[in-house]
Amino acid sequence: MTVRMHTPNLLARTGTVAALTLVTLGGTTITPGTTGGAEAASVSAHALRVAASKRGSPYQYGAQGPDAFDCSGLTLYSFLRAGRALPRTAAAQYSRTRHVPAGARRRGDLVFFHSANGIYHVGIYAGNGRMWHAPKAGSTVRLERIWSPGVWYGRVR
Repeated sequence: MTVRMHTPNLLARTGTVAALTLVTLGGTTITPGTTGGAEAASVSAHALRVAASKRGSPYQYGAQGPDAFDCSGLTLYSFLRAGRALPRTAAAQYSRTRHVPAGARRRGDLVFFHSANGIYHVGIYAGNGRMWHAPKAGSTVRLERIWSPGVWYGRVR
């Protein structure tokens, strides 16, 4: 007796095997249309590299690159090059991020400075208590120590 089996294409078999392996090993799968942790980390890492590549670019109020930036213009430009669109202002960017406590911050998270009047500055966390940012008129994009303990962090989704 000969048994004939329908053999699915290689891509389908590979996908099934990969999914079964993940389940067996306790991994997670990513549903199409959602952002997995690894993908989000990759986007943030790319945005961080873009911001660092702009070291020395002049601050200009309202500028969004590629040659001059204000603070939210630098974050907008960096994440756009990494594949994520952000709103224009620091306050609007804060509203569009997943808020994370300082103890859970990661490289590539946004750093928001605030006062009683609201959010007034944003940068990209670079690790070791430092961030890339476009500080103020007369300065340039640079890596600098975060000078205030009272900042908020947001993770771009």
